[in-house]
Amino acid sequence: MHTDTERCVRAVQSKDARFDGWFFTAVLTTRIYCRPSCPAVPPKVENMTFLPSAAACQQAGFRACKRCRPDTSPGSPEWNARADAVARAMRLIQDGVVDREGVPGLATRLGYSARQVERQLNAELGAGPLALARAQRAQTARLLIETSELPMGDVAFAAGFSSIRTFNDTVREVFALSPSELRERAVKAGRGRNAPPQISGTISLRLPFRAPLNPDNLFGHLAATAVPGVEEWRDGAYRRTLRLPYGTGVVALTPQPDHIGCRLALTDLRDLTIAISRCRWMLDLDADPEAVDEQLRSDPLLAPLVDKAPGRRVPRTVDAPEFAVRAVLGQQVSTAAARTHAARLVTAHGEPIEDPLGGLTHLFPSPQALAGLDPEALALPRSRRATLTTLVSALADGSLALGFDSDWEAARAQLSALPGFGPWTTEVIAMRALGDPDAFLPSDLGIRRAAQGLGLPSTPSALTARAATWRPWRAYAVQYLWATDAHPINHLPA
Repeated sequence: MHTDTERCVRAVQSKDARFDGWFFTAVLTTRIYCRPSCPAVPPKVENMTFLPSAAACQQAGFRACKRCRPDTSPGSPEWNARADAVARAMRLIQDGVVDREGVPGLATRLGYSARQVERQLNAELGAGPLALARAQRAQTARLLIETSELPMGDVAFAAGFSSIRTFNDTVREVFALSPSELRERAVKAGRGRNAPPQISGTISLRLPFRAPLNPDNLFGHLAATAVPGVEEWRDGAYRRTLRLPYGTGVVALTPQPDHIGCRLALTDLRDLTIAISRCRWMLDLDADPEAVDEQLRSDPLLAPLVDKAPGRRVPRTVDAPEFAVRAVLGQQVSTAAARTHAARLVTAHGEPIEDPLGGLTHLFPSPQALAGLDPEALALPRSRRATLTTLVSALADGSLALGFDSDWEAARAQLSALPGFGPWTTEVIAMRALGDPDAFLPSDLGIRRAAQGLGLPSTPSALTARAATWRPWRAYAVQYLWATDAHPINHLPA
């Protein structure tokens, strides 16, 4: 979008927050970059230039605005709505792959050479993978400096910096303030005082999103399908255990009117950025609800559902292999039965974990932990046992790789080739585990009932044809259709 100068100027002059994260305004006279909604007086048009990423701004010598704090805006929704190499690279960078494995590791995961990845990212984002990873470290550092009481050494470590000196230099260069000056400024502005209360051993943060956000189906779905020991709804928060690259964690996520409260307990602070990224992904916080809802409103039969409760998100997962296993366990059974089957696997094969508040006991078992399970011990029909064990074997040996960086169509083809994987199972995994915003479930019983009640075609083929006008947001249409039912997944728990 940053190349559409006229549209960018209009967004800046109207201070339109819908475009925060889509592009950044760099001011040539002050050498400052801002989000489109910056409350300051807009600069003259001739003094504006537009760049596609915070990393590109920093690389061009601009520093972040102290008023609008552009690095804290939600991420670009493009990266979650596309499956090309650049979008997959951005999702991997956000998950810390460059920090852990370097640019060669990123390239290997994408199936390209490091030079090709560098060239593609520079062409679209104005910065290469190292600069993008550096910008993310700076963003995490600022978040921790302003909203936590962590010592600066711990902040540097948690944000992914290799040394205190690099941390200090980066913060000064990006924000034109030292880390201690940033913290002092936040306290004076009230951000430090109004930060979520800290509990010993935890880090409390606020996760921004683009409004509107309807939490009902998002948290309702996560709570209603929660696997005992791994997930729970408690005191207005969805809590779950996390398997992370350096250790384990427990997160509590609380819906608020203008943010999601996030409280993390981690065994290794190096996992902080990754944990935040995965929680944002699970809650679909970087979505563009205005674009989604506008498209769905074009169908007169869907429009009343959108107008009644706009801003629905797609509830995703923090662990794609886990969700694939749970999707198989949920085939043709009730939500309660699926939870029971999953809880048995957790008790028998899950890894025990410490929960500071009690209530959560295990990580969901990894594919490797499930690879040796005895099919006869599963209280499932014989055909479903075969489906589950085949899936687990493919995940464990690496012949099937599922994640937010997957190529959606290639993953669909691999899943469809497995025994017992029909369109419903494949599409629900594509929607919630892989993050395809256009995944669609025309054969789902709840969808067919909702369609019939609205006067839409109710047969899978006819509904698929009608849903062509909803593309590329059919996964969001699924949420609106599901919400016509009184099932607990559609309601925020009391």
